[in-house]
Amino acid sequence: MNLHGKDIKIFAANSCPHVAAQMAKILGLPVGKSEVTTFSDGEISVSIGESVRGSDVFVVQSTCSPVNNNIMELLIMLDAFKRASAGRITAVIPYFGYARQDRKAKARDPISAKLCADLIAAAGADRVLTMDLHAPQIQGFFDIPVDHLLGVPILIPHFDERFPNKEDIVIVSPDLGSVGRARKFAERFDAPLAIIDKRRPKANVSEVMNIIGDVRGKSAIIVDDLIDTAGTLCNAAGALVEKGGAKEVFACATHGVLSGAAISRLEQSVIKELVILDTIPLPEEKSSDMITVLPVAPVFAEAIERIYKDKPVSPLFV
Repeated sequence: MNLHGKDIKIFAANSCPHVAAQMAKILGLPVGKSEVTTFSDGEISVSIGESVRGSDVFVVQSTCSPVNNNIMELLIMLDAFKRASAGRITAVIPYFGYARQDRKAKARDPISAKLCADLIAAAGADRVLTMDLHAPQIQGFFDIPVDHLLGVPILIPHFDERFPNKEDIVIVSPDLGSVGRARKFAERFDAPLAIIDKRRPKANVSEVMNIIGDVRGKSAIIVDDLIDTAGTLCNAAGALVEKGGAKEVFACATHGVLSGAAISRLEQSVIKELVILDTIPLPEEKSSDMITVLPVAPVFAEAIERIYKDKPVSPLFV
């Protein structure tokens, strides 16, 4: 693809090459020639196999587990393209790691999300394209433009097809921080909204305290940005059935981190189906009949085309 005398090139590091390949296919492009390997002492080696001088370069890399390794791969690739005189470099980060460390929760805490933002810009990125940051204000941590895509428009059609009768459903926010996301979901369905009020005694442990809203006899859909150990989600689902009287519970999230005992917790819970996006690859050992994975490549591909043609990306936010 060539426009305005510049060409577009998509490169992938090692965290989500399948997503990069799908984006490139949609855009009618090959994935750029590059190799990201590790030396015997653990240092990362990057080799770019084609000229990128003056090109509009998009580097696709989710900073998921192994988080630190994937971040270093991204930073070194960005540096390689900057030193190879790429015209513009966009870091395409479907899942942005360290996003939950976005503030000082107590004295002497680091703000690791800000540090990662600084490193990405310093490495050579001219802009960032990402999806569903855990805290939207992280966009302000960057001193370069950030296009922040939303996962909700990809998730909604799945449930739209599953529930032809919208009067039977209620959208549930698992905590106060996710109310905005759940409200957008509820507005698209013209469905009522319920909120779980929870108290978290310590990290990765949550205690459900109260359900705000009426879920009795309805199909509840819990909407969140990410699912890590699934403890909060499974507790919320159990409370919706036991305390709230919900008929059945479904769940959806943009990012399926699914660490620790998440899969066994989900399979033992009352949740009928979990729908996630492939911003983080789901390994074979974590696959389950109850998990549905939807692709993000079509939305990212459209965003890449709009950035390349200097068109607004905002139409993708609705």
